[in-house]
Amino acid sequence: MIKLPALIDPHVHVREPGQIHKEDWDTATQAALAGGITTILAMPNTKPPIFDKSTLEISLNAAAQKARCDYAQFVGAGPDNAELLPSLAVHAAGLKMYLDSTFGELRLDDMSLWTPHFINFPKEYPVVLHSESRTMAAGILFAAIYDRPVHIAHISLKEEVLLIKAAKEKGIKVTCEVCPHHLFMTSQVSDEERGKKKEGRMEVRPRLATQKDVDALWENLDVIDCFATDHAPHTVEEKDSENPPPGFPGLETILPLLLTAVSESRLTIPDIIQKMHTNPRRIFNLPEQAETWVEVDENASYEIKAADQFTRCNWTPFEGWKVKGKIMKVVLRGKTAFADGKVLVSAGYGRNVRAQ
Repeated sequence: MIKLPALIDPHVHVREPGQIHKEDWDTATQAALAGGITTILAMPNTKPPIFDKSTLEISLNAAAQKARCDYAQFVGAGPDNAELLPSLAVHAAGLKMYLDSTFGELRLDDMSLWTPHFINFPKEYPVVLHSESRTMAAGILFAAIYDRPVHIAHISLKEEVLLIKAAKEKGIKVTCEVCPHHLFMTSQVSDEERGKKKEGRMEVRPRLATQKDVDALWENLDVIDCFATDHAPHTVEEKDSENPPPGFPGLETILPLLLTAVSESRLTIPDIIQKMHTNPRRIFNLPEQAETWVEVDENASYEIKAADQFTRCNWTPFEGWKVKGKIMKVVLRGKTAFADGKVLVSAGYGRNVRAQ
Protein backbone atom coordinates (compact mmCIF):
# COMPACT_ATOMS: atom_id res chain seq x y z
CA MET A 1 0.00 0.00 0.00
CA ILE A 2 1.27 3.47 -0.96
CA LYS A 3 0.17 6.64 0.81
CA LEU A 4 -0.03 9.74 -1.40
CA PRO A 5 -0.67 13.33 -0.30
CA ALA A 6 -3.77 15.34 -1.24
CA LEU A 7 -4.11 15.19 -5.03
CA ILE A 8 -5.35 18.10 -7.14
CA ASP A 9 -6.98 18.15 -10.56
CA PRO A 10 -6.73 21.71 -11.90
CA HIS A 11 -8.90 21.09 -14.98
CA VAL A 12 -12.44 19.73 -14.51
CA HIS A 13 -15.69 20.45 -16.36
CA VAL A 14 -18.47 19.99 -13.83
CA ARG A 15 -21.26 20.95 -16.32
CA GLU A 16 -23.29 22.79 -13.69
CA PRO A 17 -25.07 25.11 -14.31
CA GLY A 18 -26.90 24.27 -17.49
CA GLN A 19 -26.06 20.69 -18.46
CA ILE A 20 -26.51 18.54 -15.40
CA HIS A 21 -27.70 15.63 -17.54
CA LYS A 22 -23.97 15.19 -18.28
CA GLU A 23 -22.61 15.84 -14.76
CA ASP A 24 -23.11 18.08 -11.72
CA TRP A 25 -21.19 19.04 -8.60
CA ASP A 26 -22.42 15.91 -6.80
CA THR A 27 -21.45 13.33 -9.41
CA ALA A 28 -18.23 15.10 -10.45
CA THR A 29 -16.91 15.25 -6.90
CA GLN A 30 -17.93 11.66 -6.21
CA ALA A 31 -15.96 10.68 -9.31
CA ALA A 32 -13.03 12.77 -8.07
CA LEU A 33 -12.91 10.99 -4.71
CA ALA A 34 -13.22 7.60 -6.39
CA GLY A 35 -10.24 8.61 -8.52
CA GLY A 36 -8.15 9.70 -5.55
CA ILE A 37 -8.62 13.44 -6.17
CA THR A 38 -9.30 15.65 -3.13
CA THR A 39 -9.50 19.09 -4.83
CA ILE A 40 -10.89 20.01 -8.24
CA LEU A 41 -10.72 23.34 -10.06
CA ALA A 42 -13.83 23.80 -12.20
CA MET A 43 -13.86 25.33 -15.67
CA PRO A 44 -16.19 28.25 -16.54
CA ASN A 45 -17.60 27.23 -19.96
CA THR A 46 -20.96 26.21 -18.54
CA LYS A 47 -24.42 27.39 -19.64
CA PRO A 48 -24.48 30.24 -18.79
CA PRO A 49 -20.70 30.66 -18.60
CA ILE A 50 -19.14 31.79 -15.32
CA PHE A 51 -18.08 35.29 -16.29
CA ASP A 52 -19.41 37.72 -13.66
CA LYS A 53 -20.41 37.93 -10.00
CA SER A 54 -23.90 36.51 -10.42
CA THR A 55 -22.86 33.48 -12.46
CA LEU A 56 -19.94 32.79 -10.10
CA GLU A 57 -22.42 32.79 -7.22
CA ILE A 58 -24.71 30.36 -9.08
CA SER A 59 -21.87 27.86 -9.42
CA LEU A 60 -20.49 28.31 -5.91
CA ASN A 61 -23.94 28.02 -4.33
CA ALA A 62 -24.52 24.74 -6.15
CA ALA A 63 -21.09 23.49 -5.10
CA ALA A 64 -21.69 24.42 -1.48
CA GLN A 65 -24.78 22.22 -1.45
CA LYS A 66 -23.48 19.29 -3.51
CA ALA A 67 -19.68 19.02 -3.56
CA ARG A 68 -18.13 16.09 -1.68
CA CYS A 69 -14.46 17.00 -2.26
CA ASP A 70 -12.84 20.43 -2.05
CA TYR A 71 -13.06 22.80 -4.98
CA ALA A 72 -12.64 26.23 -6.56
CA GLN A 73 -14.31 27.77 -9.61
CA PHE A 74 -12.58 29.58 -12.49
CA VAL A 75 -14.07 32.70 -14.05
CA GLY A 76 -14.01 33.02 -17.83
CA ALA A 77 -12.53 35.84 -19.89
CA GLY A 78 -15.07 37.36 -22.26
CA PRO A 79 -14.95 40.18 -24.79
CA ASP A 80 -16.31 42.79 -22.36
CA ASN A 81 -15.70 41.69 -18.75
CA ALA A 82 -12.01 42.55 -18.27
CA GLU A 83 -12.85 45.49 -15.98
CA LEU A 84 -15.06 43.55 -13.56
CA LEU A 85 -13.13 40.29 -13.18
CA PRO A 86 -10.29 41.64 -10.99
CA SER A 87 -12.77 42.14 -8.14
CA LEU A 88 -13.68 38.44 -8.38
CA ALA A 89 -10.10 37.14 -8.44
CA VAL A 90 -9.92 36.46 -4.70
CA HIS A 91 -13.05 34.29 -4.92
CA ALA A 92 -12.05 32.32 -8.03
CA ALA A 93 -9.60 29.55 -8.86
CA GLY A 94 -8.20 31.93 -11.47
CA LEU A 95 -8.96 33.31 -14.93
CA LYS A 96 -9.54 30.96 -17.87
CA MET A 97 -8.96 32.36 -21.35
CA TYR A 98 -10.16 30.38 -24.36
CA LEU A 99 -7.89 31.33 -27.24
CA ASP A 100 -8.78 28.35 -29.42
CA SER A 101 -11.70 26.09 -30.35
CA THR A 102 -13.65 24.96 -27.33
CA PHE A 103 -16.99 23.64 -26.12
CA GLY A 104 -19.04 26.66 -25.07
CA GLU A 105 -19.32 30.40 -25.63
CA LEU A 106 -16.11 31.95 -24.28
CA ARG A 107 -13.72 31.86 -27.24
CA LEU A 108 -11.68 35.05 -27.74
CA ASP A 109 -10.96 35.11 -31.48
CA ASP A 110 -9.35 38.54 -31.61
CA MET A 111 -5.99 39.08 -29.89
CA SER A 112 -6.98 42.65 -29.09
CA LEU A 113 -9.51 41.12 -26.67
CA TRP A 114 -6.69 39.40 -24.76
CA THR A 115 -4.83 42.57 -23.83
CA PRO A 116 -7.18 44.04 -21.19
CA HIS A 117 -7.32 40.70 -19.38
CA PHE A 118 -3.51 40.42 -19.29
CA ILE A 119 -3.31 44.00 -18.02
CA ASN A 120 -6.15 43.99 -15.49
CA PHE A 121 -6.27 40.56 -13.88
CA PRO A 122 -4.13 40.61 -10.70
CA LYS A 123 -0.74 39.03 -11.29
CA GLU A 124 -0.84 37.04 -8.05
CA TYR A 125 -3.79 35.01 -9.35
CA PRO A 126 -3.51 32.29 -12.00
CA VAL A 127 -4.32 32.77 -15.68
CA VAL A 128 -4.93 29.55 -17.62
CA LEU A 129 -4.87 29.52 -21.41
CA HIS A 130 -6.81 27.10 -23.57
CA SER A 131 -4.53 27.48 -26.58
CA GLU A 132 -3.06 25.24 -29.22
CA SER A 133 0.02 25.50 -31.40
CA ARG A 134 0.18 29.06 -32.79
CA THR A 135 -2.29 30.55 -30.32
CA MET A 136 -0.21 28.99 -27.56
CA ALA A 137 2.88 30.71 -28.96
CA ALA A 138 0.95 33.99 -29.04
CA GLY A 139 -0.19 33.46 -25.44
CA ILE A 140 3.40 32.93 -24.32
CA LEU A 141 4.39 36.12 -26.13
CA PHE A 142 1.68 37.98 -24.20
CA ALA A 143 3.06 36.51 -20.95
CA ALA A 144 6.49 37.88 -21.84
CA ILE A 145 5.17 41.30 -22.90
CA TYR A 146 3.03 41.79 -19.79
CA ASP A 147 5.43 39.99 -17.44
CA ARG A 148 2.83 37.76 -15.86
CA PRO A 149 2.64 33.99 -15.27
CA VAL A 150 0.44 31.87 -17.53
CA HIS A 151 -0.48 28.21 -17.32
CA ILE A 152 -1.03 26.35 -20.59
CA ALA A 153 -3.85 23.79 -20.45
CA HIS A 154 -3.73 20.31 -21.99
CA ILE A 155 -0.65 20.42 -24.23
CA SER A 156 -0.59 17.62 -26.79
CA LEU A 157 1.99 18.30 -29.49
CA LYS A 158 5.74 17.98 -29.85
CA GLU A 159 5.99 21.57 -31.10
CA GLU A 160 4.12 22.77 -27.99
CA VAL A 161 6.26 21.06 -25.37
CA LEU A 162 9.45 22.13 -27.14
CA LEU A 163 8.30 25.76 -27.31
CA ILE A 164 7.38 25.75 -23.61
CA LYS A 165 10.80 24.27 -22.85
CA ALA A 166 12.48 27.08 -24.78
CA ALA A 167 10.28 29.71 -23.11
CA LYS A 168 11.19 28.41 -19.66
CA GLU A 169 14.87 28.48 -20.56
CA LYS A 170 14.43 32.18 -21.45
CA GLY A 171 12.85 32.89 -18.08
CA ILE A 172 9.31 33.43 -19.35
CA LYS A 173 6.78 32.67 -16.61
CA VAL A 174 4.97 29.72 -18.18
CA THR A 175 3.78 26.41 -16.75
CA CYS A 176 1.78 23.65 -18.39
CA GLU A 177 -0.25 20.49 -17.91
CA VAL A 178 -0.81 17.28 -19.86
CA CYS A 179 -3.82 14.95 -19.82
CA PRO A 180 -3.66 11.15 -19.65
CA HIS A 181 -5.42 10.74 -23.00
CA HIS A 182 -2.65 12.72 -24.66
CA LEU A 183 -0.02 10.59 -22.91
CA PHE A 184 -1.59 7.18 -23.49
CA MET A 185 -3.67 7.47 -26.70
CA THR A 186 -2.96 8.48 -30.29
CA SER A 187 -5.06 9.70 -33.19
CA GLN A 188 -5.04 6.28 -34.84
CA VAL A 189 -8.54 4.81 -35.23
CA SER A 190 -8.74 1.06 -35.80
CA ASP A 191 -10.23 -0.32 -39.01
CA GLU A 192 -12.92 -1.93 -36.87
CA GLU A 193 -14.01 1.44 -35.47
CA ARG A 194 -13.55 3.58 -38.58
CA GLY A 195 -16.85 4.85 -39.95
CA LYS A 196 -18.85 3.67 -36.96
CA LYS A 197 -20.62 5.92 -34.49
CA LYS A 198 -18.18 4.79 -31.82
CA GLU A 199 -15.55 6.85 -33.62
CA GLY A 200 -17.30 9.94 -32.21
CA ARG A 201 -16.20 8.87 -28.76
CA MET A 202 -12.65 9.76 -29.80
CA GLU A 203 -13.59 13.42 -30.36
CA VAL A 204 -11.65 15.60 -27.93
CA ARG A 205 -9.99 19.04 -27.93
CA PRO A 206 -7.10 19.25 -28.37
CA ARG A 207 -7.42 16.28 -30.71
CA LEU A 208 -5.48 13.10 -30.07
CA ALA A 209 -2.08 13.48 -31.68
CA THR A 210 0.46 11.24 -33.40
CA GLN A 211 2.81 8.73 -31.81
CA LYS A 212 5.63 11.21 -32.51
CA ASP A 213 3.84 13.80 -30.38
CA VAL A 214 3.11 11.30 -27.60
CA ASP A 215 6.76 10.25 -27.55
CA ALA A 216 7.84 13.90 -27.30
CA LEU A 217 5.60 14.44 -24.27
CA TRP A 218 7.14 11.45 -22.49
CA GLU A 219 10.65 12.54 -23.45
CA ASN A 220 10.04 16.01 -21.97
CA LEU A 221 8.15 15.16 -18.79
CA ASP A 222 10.51 17.42 -16.86
CA VAL A 223 9.03 20.37 -18.80
CA ILE A 224 5.46 19.41 -17.82
CA ASP A 225 4.37 20.82 -14.47
CA CYS A 226 1.02 19.09 -13.86
CA PHE A 227 -1.08 16.08 -14.74
CA ALA A 228 -4.72 17.13 -15.26
CA THR A 229 -7.74 15.25 -16.56
CA ASP A 230 -9.66 17.89 -18.54
CA HIS A 231 -12.62 15.80 -17.32
CA ALA A 232 -15.22 16.80 -19.93
CA PRO A 233 -18.24 14.50 -19.70
CA HIS A 234 -20.88 14.06 -22.40
CA THR A 235 -23.47 11.30 -22.51
CA VAL A 236 -23.08 8.16 -24.61
CA GLU A 237 -25.99 9.30 -26.78
CA GLU A 238 -24.29 12.64 -27.46
CA LYS A 239 -20.94 11.03 -28.24
CA ASP A 240 -22.57 8.52 -30.60
CA SER A 241 -24.62 11.17 -32.41
CA GLU A 242 -23.98 12.57 -35.88
CA ASN A 243 -22.35 15.65 -34.31
CA PRO A 244 -20.44 14.35 -31.27
CA PRO A 245 -19.24 17.04 -28.83
CA PRO A 246 -15.53 16.91 -27.90
CA GLY A 247 -14.44 15.71 -24.49
CA PHE A 248 -13.58 12.69 -22.33
CA PRO A 249 -14.40 11.84 -18.72
CA GLY A 250 -11.19 11.26 -16.78
CA LEU A 251 -11.41 11.78 -13.03
CA GLU A 252 -11.60 8.09 -12.19
CA THR A 253 -8.92 6.88 -14.60
CA ILE A 254 -6.01 9.33 -14.27
CA LEU A 255 -4.41 7.82 -11.18
CA PRO A 256 -4.73 4.14 -12.24
CA LEU A 257 -3.22 5.00 -15.64
CA LEU A 258 -0.31 6.87 -14.04
CA LEU A 259 0.27 4.09 -11.47
CA THR A 260 0.35 1.60 -14.33
CA ALA A 261 3.06 3.72 -15.95
CA VAL A 262 4.94 3.56 -12.63
CA SER A 263 4.70 -0.26 -12.70
CA GLU A 264 6.21 -0.13 -16.20
CA SER A 265 9.06 2.16 -15.01
CA ARG A 266 7.87 5.03 -17.22
CA LEU A 267 7.09 7.21 -14.20
CA THR A 268 7.90 7.31 -10.50
CA ILE A 269 5.72 7.92 -7.47
CA PRO A 270 7.64 11.19 -6.81
CA ASP A 271 6.67 12.27 -10.37
CA ILE A 272 2.98 11.80 -9.52
CA ILE A 273 3.34 13.66 -6.22
CA GLN A 274 5.17 16.54 -7.89
CA LYS A 275 2.68 16.92 -10.77
CA MET A 276 -0.55 16.26 -8.87
CA HIS A 277 0.22 17.83 -5.49
CA THR A 278 3.34 20.00 -5.15
CA ASN A 279 3.23 21.90 -8.45
CA PRO A 280 -0.57 22.46 -8.62
CA ARG A 281 -0.51 23.83 -5.06
CA ARG A 282 2.25 26.26 -6.01
CA ILE A 283 0.91 27.31 -9.41
CA PHE A 284 -2.68 27.85 -8.26
CA ASN A 285 -1.78 29.08 -4.76
CA LEU A 286 -3.88 26.45 -3.00
CA PRO A 287 -4.02 25.92 0.77
CA GLU A 288 -2.77 22.74 2.36
CA GLN A 289 -5.44 20.15 3.08
CA ALA A 290 -4.68 19.04 6.62
CA GLU A 291 -5.13 15.35 7.50
CA THR A 292 -5.72 14.46 3.84
CA TRP A 293 -4.19 11.55 1.96
CA VAL A 294 -4.85 8.80 -0.58
CA GLU A 295 -4.05 5.12 -0.14
CA VAL A 296 -3.46 3.01 -3.23
CA ASP A 297 -2.65 -0.66 -3.73
CA GLU A 298 0.12 -0.53 -6.30
CA ASN A 299 -0.16 -4.26 -7.03
CA ALA A 300 -3.93 -4.51 -7.60
CA SER A 301 -4.74 -5.24 -11.26
CA TYR A 302 -8.14 -4.79 -12.86
CA GLU A 303 -9.98 -3.64 -15.98
CA ILE A 304 -11.40 -0.15 -16.28
CA LYS A 305 -15.18 -0.35 -16.68
CA ALA A 306 -17.63 2.54 -16.97
CA ALA A 307 -20.20 0.47 -15.10
CA ASP A 308 -18.05 0.79 -11.96
CA GLN A 309 -17.69 4.57 -12.14
CA PHE A 310 -19.48 7.46 -10.45
CA THR A 311 -19.49 9.93 -13.35
CA ARG A 312 -22.98 10.52 -14.72
CA CYS A 313 -21.90 10.25 -18.37
CA ASN A 314 -21.60 6.45 -18.07
CA TRP A 315 -18.72 5.78 -20.46
CA THR A 316 -14.92 6.01 -20.63
CA PRO A 317 -12.45 6.03 -23.55
CA PHE A 318 -10.37 3.57 -21.51
CA GLU A 319 -13.08 0.89 -21.33
CA GLY A 320 -11.44 -2.54 -20.97
CA TRP A 321 -7.92 -1.19 -20.39
CA LYS A 322 -5.97 -3.30 -17.91
CA VAL A 323 -4.38 -1.19 -15.18
CA LYS A 324 -2.23 -1.85 -12.15
CA GLY A 325 -2.84 0.36 -9.13
CA LYS A 326 -6.15 0.83 -7.35
CA ILE A 327 -7.48 3.59 -5.07
CA MET A 328 -8.40 1.92 -1.79
CA LYS A 329 -9.05 4.82 0.57
CA VAL A 330 -9.26 8.61 0.53
CA VAL A 331 -9.12 10.63 3.75
CA LEU A 332 -10.23 14.25 3.39
CA ARG A 333 -9.63 16.60 6.32
CA GLY A 334 -9.53 13.74 8.79
CA LYS A 335 -12.64 11.95 7.55
CA THR A 336 -12.70 8.83 5.38
CA ALA A 337 -14.30 10.12 2.19
CA PHE A 338 -13.91 7.02 0.02
CA ALA A 339 -13.18 3.39 0.85
CA ASP A 340 -13.90 -0.05 -0.60
CA GLY A 341 -15.49 1.41 -3.72
CA LYS A 342 -17.93 3.66 -1.83
CA VAL A 343 -18.13 7.44 -1.35
CA LEU A 344 -18.66 7.94 2.38
CA VAL A 345 -19.04 11.71 2.79
CA SER A 346 -22.31 13.50 2.17
CA ALA A 347 -23.11 16.19 -0.39
CA GLY A 348 -21.85 19.53 0.90
CA TYR A 349 -18.82 18.13 2.75
CA GLY A 350 -16.50 19.70 0.16
CA ARG A 351 -15.09 23.15 0.91
CA ASN A 352 -14.45 26.10 -1.36
CA VAL A 353 -10.66 26.49 -0.99
CA ARG A 354 -10.90 30.18 -1.96
CA ALA A 355 -13.29 30.87 0.93
CA GLN A 356 -10.69 30.02 3.58
